[in-house]
Amino acid sequence: MSKLSRSTSTFDADSVRREIEYITRRAQLLDSRLVVLGPLLFFSTETGDAWMLDPSDDLATCLARGGEPQPVRIEDREERLGIEWTCSYRIEGEAMVFFEQETARVRTILGYPVRDIARAVRGMQR
Repeated sequence: MSKLSRSTSTFDADSVRREIEYITRRAQLLDSRLVVLGPLLFFSTETGDAWMLDPSDDLATCLARGGEPQPVRIEDREERLGIEWTCSYRIEGEAMVFFEQETARVRTILGYPVRDIARAVRGMQR
């Protein structure tokens, strides 16, 4: 089971970058965690993967794969934060399905804490 925490940071580019660093470190330690920061959900897995999700638009970007950090592009714009989302996602039963926008590749991944993720998303929608 993943540990869920809500960040007390304000929602800005620096706080998003800090959460990315934190959740990537958790992934490298094979530690499953969930963090909610404003409208974003970050999670790491026991397999060394980490993701950032925007549940309101079903968007995702991979932060780490097998413990290896992945490039993430974030821009601090005047009126809002710009995040380069690489995938859309959905939860299907016990699987997470990712649709990579650039390659049109579909990845179905089993073993992620999908129940915890779905519960956290429902809590964010309240």
